[in-house]
Amino acid sequence: MTTPSRPRLSGTVRVVGTGLLGASIGLALSGRGIDVVLHDASPGQQALAVDYGAGRAAAAGDAPALIIVCVPPDVVAETVAAELAAHPDAVVTDVASVKLEPVEELRRRGVDIVRYIGSHPLAGRERGGAISARADLFRARPWVICRDEETPGWALALVEDLALDLGAVPIEMTPEEHDRSVALVSHLPQIVASALASRLVDAPDTALALAGNGLRDTTRIAASSPELWVQILSSNAAPVVAELDALIAELGTVADALRDVGAAGARRTVAEEIASGNAGVARLPGKHGQDRRFEQLVVLVDDRPGQLGRLLSDMGEINVNMEDLRLEHSPGAQLGLAEISVLPEALPRAVEDLAARGWQIASV
Repeated sequence: MTTPSRPRLSGTVRVVGTGLLGASIGLALSGRGIDVVLHDASPGQQALAVDYGAGRAAAAGDAPALIIVCVPPDVVAETVAAELAAHPDAVVTDVASVKLEPVEELRRRGVDIVRYIGSHPLAGRERGGAISARADLFRARPWVICRDEETPGWALALVEDLALDLGAVPIEMTPEEHDRSVALVSHLPQIVASALASRLVDAPDTALALAGNGLRDTTRIAASSPELWVQILSSNAAPVVAELDALIAELGTVADALRDVGAAGARRTVAEEIASGNAGVARLPGKHGQDRRFEQLVVLVDDRPGQLGRLLSDMGEINVNMEDLRLEHSPGAQLGLAEISVLPEALPRAVEDLAARGWQIASV
């Protein structure tokens, strides 16, 4: 077992807001021996986070060196201002998914923001609250840190140490760069997933019975909180609208081509859209940030206890590394479909060795 390194942070860390992110931060830091104090406007929510081991309740006389604001986007600026005033020796950061609006609101209020550094961990779950908190939520995830020319180096170091102690990967951006980036890679996908999922509300059961992993993959995040996303999207409206307008124009071009597929260039338009999607998805970082593609094989797995465990064990015994795994149940059959991603050079051996062990390979 690897012995964890000593934490970079020291002293007391104050976490304001004990939902999923705040409680997860508290769990991770407390687990490393750091003194974490928790504060939440809801006494019940705070008590629950304390019971889960995310830290202790805040008390008079606490002197935090670092304060992490984990509250809904519409009260971030107000909370940051209050924490800066109440703790004049502390550095304050926040974890909101929009970074420019809080800074601009603090400046409008005339707040000295030298000790404030906005940040954003790109991590989360569909379920919220302290009950869903995990100490490893941020491990290997990007953690954007937004500094400006006035940010002192020692203050920046505290927030970087926070990210590193949580196992995250610090990335520096301006607030403007951050908001444009998340509009594309986070906020637009949420709207697309929700819009697509809304098409299922009145869909016939016969159509839904045909749904596979493609639909589930593209609608997974549609289960997110409407209340939270109204705040996020409202706070980052301009960059999101720019991305939506571009996507709507692109979809319109494809729709026009499909209205008359016999017209000159129509099929080419559709083909180029699909090919452009191929090129775009190829740019996404893979496992460990690698820029490489994997091959897939689909294995039939009986829907009974122990079968998936046996498949995983066999993959280990044939010494083929599983880069990714997705499961889908076959409608109307006691079968599961395990889609396994492997390195291209490992695919022939994986197919041959698994077949030799009695597994049915559905497709390669």
